[in-house]
Amino acid sequence: MSAERSRGASDVAQDDIVTAFQVDALDLRGRIVRLGPTLDAVLAHHDYPPAVKRVVGEAVTLAVLLGSSLKFEGRFILQTQTDGPVDMVVADFVSPDKIRAYARFDKDALAEAERRNATSPADLLGRGHLAMTIDQGLSTNRYQGVVALDGEGLEAAAHEYFQQSEQIPTRVRLAVGEEVRPGGKASSWRAGGLLAQFLPDDPSRARMADLHPGDAPAGTEGHALAEDDAWTEARSLVGTLEDVELLDKDLSSERLLFRLFHERGVRVFEALPMTAHCSCNRERVAGVLASFSVEERRGMIQDDGKVSVTCEFCGRSYGFTAEEVLGGHTDA
Repeated sequence: MSAERSRGASDVAQDDIVTAFQVDALDLRGRIVRLGPTLDAVLAHHDYPPAVKRVVGEAVTLAVLLGSSLKFEGRFILQTQTDGPVDMVVADFVSPDKIRAYARFDKDALAEAERRNATSPADLLGRGHLAMTIDQGLSTNRYQGVVALDGEGLEAAAHEYFQQSEQIPTRVRLAVGEEVRPGGKASSWRAGGLLAQFLPDDPSRARMADLHPGDAPAGTEGHALAEDDAWTEARSLVGTLEDVELLDKDLSSERLLFRLFHERGVRVFEALPMTAHCSCNRERVAGVLASFSVEERRGMIQDDGKVSVTCEFCGRSYGFTAEEVLGGHTDA
């Protein structure tokens, strides 16, 4: 879709979609995601405080931005392990359109962070690492990339990953916000994100644009590096994007992209809908239980002779008898 068509697009709210775009004049490609009811549905399974919901919202948005690029049936798993009050977040994207997530947090550490007014997603995650896993199923090996989380949040970690692992100049923007409804009605949550990547025909241009400074000792005079004008302009334009624009439910993705790139011309492709969905079921849970040793399974049996398993993602519980868990080993 051309920029001219985007300018005349309707302002009807467009929620729970990912839209790919391309700016040929700047050798720029990317995706924009807008989440409303889908994010609410992911969060509804857990009684998280608002600050934790923001962290989960950022993780979900980033997982959708990255996972929606998969060209095959598989899953993209984003997981943090950190020393902050929210010490683990998992966002699981199943291509082409399903997302689920959960977080683990320390209530006392969160209360202390709130007392110090240090409740941004970056503050709550703290330091540790971010792992991104691509799983194509049993027939292929998993691919995993790991990058440090240094207290600057998921945006910064994503930039570091693409610079060091993929060597693609990339900018990511994430925004999460709570929409308070009047009359005492339950609030809703919204999220938006944009990923823009510099992909010129000549790969050397990309390397010149975002070359890592390396390990030179302090005080060493560095060499002057050429900055590609197209990437400089693209990065500056993405830098003007405000959270309120990403969260505005009355501003379509097409019109937002036109605001950013109309002077250069932007092509917008067909949007892909997203949905909250948990893939757990009784058969899958039984398979997980079977992967444990007989002694481990025996130790799971409760006083009532049953085993109860609760899905961390959706909160659904599955009950099994001792006979179902132990199979033919009940007397072993």
